[in-house]
Amino acid sequence: MSTPLSHFDDQGASRMVDVGDKAVTARTARAQALVRMQSATAELIRDRQLGKGDVLEVARLAGIMAAKRTDELIPLCHSLGLAGARIDFAWPGENLLRIEASMRLQGCTGVEMEALTAASIAALTVYDMCKAVDRGMSIEQICLLEKTGGKSGDYHRPADASPDS
Repeated sequence: MSTPLSHFDDQGASRMVDVGDKAVTARTARAQALVRMQSATAELIRDRQLGKGDVLEVARLAGIMAAKRTDELIPLCHSLGLAGARIDFAWPGENLLRIEASMRLQGCTGVEMEALTAASIAALTVYDMCKAVDRGMSIEQICLLEKTGGKSGDYHRPADASPDS
């Protein structure tokens, strides 16, 4: 049984990919998550008026912490020593928060999963901190925006791509 999926051997058994012979190169990844909420909830976040504290700063820390522990959450991920982790926020709409996670390292495997994990956990943290006032929030469009470095080359998501393209 031959498979193009690198996390399975020829017999179909799960495995951690051996990256020991790969070259150490500069690698980066950016991912996003969107949190849609009521306008009143967005206003509370922007004005730092929620009783639990500054929602975006707590979400930023949660995302960075999650990136550093991705290998503990996703079974076949390698443990990585990140050189940098950054979480940024923007409001593309009155009730829409965009979370962008950027990761970088010098290594022999990529940081896409760390960026996706960071964006996801930051979004979940926003939900957790705001659920008392808005249980109808939704987390949407978690996706890889770009990655650089490594044997497979660079990837840049087209600006008009939907998450399922």
